[in-house]
Amino acid sequence: MTAPAQPPLLEVRDLRTEFRTDEGVVRAVDGVSFNLEAGRTLALVGESGSGKSVTSLSVMRLLPEGIGAITGGEIRIGGRDLVRLSERQMRRVRGDEIAMVFQEPMTSLTPVYTVGDQIAEAILTHDHTSRRAARRRAVELLETVGIPEPAVRARAYPHQLSGGMRQRVMIAIALSCNPKVLIADEPTTGLDVTIQAQILELMRRLQKETGMAILFITHDLGVVAEMADRVLVMYAGKVVEEAEVQALFDRPLMPYTQGLMNSIPTLGATVTGAAHPRLKAIRGSIPSPDNLPPGCAFHTRCDFALPGVCSNAPPALEPAGGGRLVRCARWRELDLASGSAA
Repeated sequence: MTAPAQPPLLEVRDLRTEFRTDEGVVRAVDGVSFNLEAGRTLALVGESGSGKSVTSLSVMRLLPEGIGAITGGEIRIGGRDLVRLSERQMRRVRGDEIAMVFQEPMTSLTPVYTVGDQIAEAILTHDHTSRRAARRRAVELLETVGIPEPAVRARAYPHQLSGGMRQRVMIAIALSCNPKVLIADEPTTGLDVTIQAQILELMRRLQKETGMAILFITHDLGVVAEMADRVLVMYAGKVVEEAEVQALFDRPLMPYTQGLMNSIPTLGATVTGAAHPRLKAIRGSIPSPDNLPPGCAFHTRCDFALPGVCSNAPPALEPAGGGRLVRCARWRELDLASGSAA
């Protein structure tokens, strides 16, 4: 798949985000850069603690005040750097230009207001319209996201709806002001597979109808294969591989990406083609950002790490051909050893 020619709707350049902790300041996002174009879906993948959700919250400027802060980089939409906007200006951007669907609707929806009122309130925050018109629009949005009997459901409270319906309400709120960019942070986690498939199909349909760009945060590589055009793999706050989705699944270059692929439950083969009937997990766990190992942050868990090479200087994110990037000191020799042409 060739890269699109249109300019990106969202440009993130060298984003750095830090948190104050009892142990000191830690960097949770370290130099992340990417572009996202209209009608395209970019997936951010990695284990818990890799920096995916912090990246999305940084883009939305929703970091916990006094604890988290963007300390460097740019986040551009429509030529404006969101990092430099005041909170008042940013409130206009949220909803109008960029919106977010969170992982757990029950922590985002207010339990004492009906879902119709909550959608209408999102509309009134950004549009100069009457409350009656906002209510009508709320019912239309509930119908758009596939909720049956939308006029009846608009009068329901969040606890009266199923998990799938609550997630559709969250999507309706996010779409209430026709944003250019939609951020979806694990939007199908906790839903059964049938409802997951319905939510993903809904997002694809709405993207096709509106042309919005989607930044999709997930740890589920099956969802990535179904939803994404391009993938960013994150580890310990950094991008370790970036590629078009088909290229990444056909030929992962970074050992961490290979480990993620090989940890997918299958009936037969791993990504290398070898029979492997049991699940192959990545040994160890992702390091804390306040205690990263020297050199490559993944080398303590990597089966291909070499002493004095991978534990020395951190590797750079470098071009690997075909518009893809990889962060690994040994990727060329490992790729050649696997029988692929670099």
